Amino acid sequence: MAPSETVGGAAVATRHYEHRLTLARHILALTRRALPPGSPLELVLTQEAAPDRTSAVRVVISGPDALARLLWPPSADALGEAYLRGDIDIEGDIWTAVDAGRAFDVRRLGRDLPRLARLGFELRRGAAPAPALRRVAKLKGSRHSRARDLAAIRFHYDVGNAFYALWLDRRLVYSCAYFDTPDTTLDDAQEAKLDLICRKLGLRPGMRLLDIGCGWGSLVTYATERYGVEATGITLSAAQAEWATAEIRRRELERRALVAVRDYRDLTGFGHFDAVASVGMFEHVGRERLGEYFAAAFRALRPGGLFLNHGIATTSTGGGLRPRWTRFGDGGFVGRYVFPDGELVTVEDAVGFTRRAGFELIDVQRLRPHYALTLKAWVERLEASADRARELVDEEVFRTWRLYMAAARGGFEDGSLDVAQLLLARPGGEGPAALPLRPWWQG
Repeated sequence: MAPSETVGGAAVATRHYEHRLTLARHILALTRRALPPGSPLELVLTQEAAPDRTSAVRVVISGPDALARLLWPPSADALGEAYLRGDIDIEGDIWTAVDAGRAFDVRRLGRDLPRLARLGFELRRGAAPAPALRRVAKLKGSRHSRARDLAAIRFHYDVGNAFYALWLDRRLVYSCAYFDTPDTTLDDAQEAKLDLICRKLGLRPGMRLLDIGCGWGSLVTYATERYGVEATGITLSAAQAEWATAEIRRRELERRALVAVRDYRDLTGFGHFDAVASVGMFEHVGRERLGEYFAAAFRALRPGGLFLNHGIATTSTGGGLRPRWTRFGDGGFVGRYVFPDGELVTVEDAVGFTRRAGFELIDVQRLRPHYALTLKAWVERLEASADRARELVDEEVFRTWRLYMAAARGGFEDGSLDVAQLLLARPGGEGPAALPLRPWWQG
């Protein structure tokens, strides 16, 4: 190739790039108008980002191609996926970024909306395809079959015990904590939650406790040490069971505590328990399996025993209260990258399933504000350990958990997500449970 041809080709490429950069600037100017007036969010291209940020949060788009993939084809999950693959960076306050994304509304553009679509389509022509995300749930088999549930649970929980230990409390409790005040430490709030569960269940020395979906065994070890029970926990995560078993040995609880890899549908051989708990697990069960799930807990419990079910719920009956990429169970962002096959029902629906299983409802306690505080603590601890987290997992996993937990906090704050503890009793042979006049767990 002659030198003149090389120079000519470079000039054409430069003009092409400059044209695309101009398109991107026009698109960003329009896009900024879709934010509410006074938004603290700054939208910039990498090529134009100042070294120092003056805004509360800045979304930095890595170039015209990245912007093209973000806009076209239109997708409810585009922003989240762009962040996971590195097409955009979020600098500064993640909460502000999430809130701004929820407030983003292209209807503010009015008559300029067709122009934005036209420019976005033009920018998309010739753009490099999106790099494939490495960690995407691709489950096979019947939904909520044993094999598929096993794959779903391990997709989420087996990313590494050391990763979770970076930002969970010292007991590795991966569910809503119970705060006395907003300034309560995460460690104290999680122990308070464990103690609340034990008091609600009326645990006493010598009782047998089953924890369905026991995670890293936090309730098993706490109840064994503090309340003198014999505790059994089950989980589908081999990584969790391995960690929990080592912790049981470290605390010298082998004679009274056990964690096993077991499906909730396979409790044969354990016998009856005086109390059963399930904390942060029934979100994974699936609506069509909730009857089977509560029936399994009912069978595991002796007549007159108590069951505490703690789990996330939706407050939406129509499915339209929040952005699709923050929802469970619809195949969107959360379903593909965080909790495959996770499903939420309302608290009222959950109560209906418990009654049909034969339980008597004793108490319902909603903890929604507590989960917002829990998620705030988790994200802050994850961000404080960002470098180590990237070493343990990778950039994509770090970004997934940072974004997912920040968005979930918004759901608990705006009321589209809820979390509740249902205290239930299995009636005795001679009628309903015998109850004191006042809640015994309040002291």
